[in-house]
Amino acid sequence: MMWHWKIYGLPLVLALSALAAPQPNVDHILVLKKEHKLLLLSGDRIVKAYSVALGSGGLAPKQRQGDDKTPEGLYRIDYRNPASRFHLALHISYPAENDKEQARKRGVSPGGDIMIHGLGGEFRSLGTKHYLYDWTAGCIAVTDSEIEEIWRLVPDRTPVEIRP
Repeated sequence: MMWHWKIYGLPLVLALSALAAPQPNVDHILVLKKEHKLLLLSGDRIVKAYSVALGSGGLAPKQRQGDDKTPEGLYRIDYRNPASRFHLALHISYPAENDKEQARKRGVSPGGDIMIHGLGGEFRSLGTKHYLYDWTAGCIAVTDSEIEEIWRLVPDRTPVEIRP
């Protein structure tokens, strides 16, 4: 039986130790719209990078409700939706005060309900190719397995910076 431990035991021990390894401390999310990337950061170190789909309204910053654009600016993860139709969703604190002020000047509503979310049932078939087409109403979409990972790694109140 010792022979089996030598063959099967080491990979099992390595696999279990990987599961028990401490999770990286994600302290910031950076979204680069032009590159269609979402980065989880710990200090200046990239912990994880994901390809994302964005709002179908184009790469310009969100200006009003219904424009289907992804906002730009500094926000936070302010709540979680475990029952999202897009599998899991992390809500971004858009609109910030400056977004509200800009919308007020234009005489429009800034909109809201901007999330980092998965694909859910209706878009799941796109799989890892989902980011080749911007299809959201202003949200930031990753695959279902990726949102599960982000959900585990990102604490509540994590800062989110969305850049052009």
